[in-house]
Amino acid sequence: MPVHPSSSSEPSSSFLTDVSRFLGAFRWAFMPLGLLALVAVGVHAAADTLDDRLLTAVDRLDSAFDAWVGQFPALASMVDWVSLETRTRLARGLALIWELAADLLLALPTLGYRETAANRPVERWRPVTAAASESSSWRALLRRCLRRPTPMRWIRPLATAGVVLAGACTVARLVQGTVYLSWRPLFGDVASDWAARGLAVAALGGVSVSLGWRAVLRNLQHADAACEAVGSRRAWTRGLLGCLVVAPLGLAAAWDAAPVLSFFR
Repeated sequence: MPVHPSSSSEPSSSFLTDVSRFLGAFRWAFMPLGLLALVAVGVHAAADTLDDRLLTAVDRLDSAFDAWVGQFPALASMVDWVSLETRTRLARGLALIWELAADLLLALPTLGYRETAANRPVERWRPVTAAASESSSWRALLRRCLRRPTPMRWIRPLATAGVVLAGACTVARLVQGTVYLSWRPLFGDVASDWAARGLAVAALGGVSVSLGWRAVLRNLQHADAACEAVGSRRAWTRGLLGCLVVAPLGLAAAWDAAPVLSFFR
């Protein structure tokens, strides 16, 4: 009797694998949106720390104005022009304008993030991004930053790094508070506190690894392309006003809005 070869059917993939592949097909959409959201959250957290400082600056300006007009009897009535409520609204308005300007400068470039397939096999752990080309790789970008340094090439990525760290800390604090308050009635204070801290650290690391460095890379690419487009002479003044806007926010984000050590205390 003829022997028929047994038909070997390939093992079907699991449900989780199918879902992962399906969601991976939309990576081009949710990755830029995720980067945008992370930068926006970090900018908002940094702007919250500047409200009090802006109010203090407005109060000092108002005090200087009152001291000046108080010297003249004809202008003495102008001392009461700006009330405490008006100064508070002014400080909040300035913080909002500052925040929106930083979002425009740091968050919008992340929408240009794209990923491409590698031309050659690479290690599985090595991410392949839109910077896969040699001219836009980390090494090439950092080399140009060192050889042809400009304010935009350095300040924009560093400010983005502070902002995304603040955004990751905001997500981690949300996870910590949610886990602690929901688990406390079931497991008690000590166990809930340790679990909340552990999950918060995991969230902090996960957001930073999956999204944070990509946002920094994308802003570095954007700054490098902007500087290369105008030549070496005009590169120093390229985006200088924007750097002045985002530099204090990036510093405030890294200094005040990113309490990384608080998750380990």
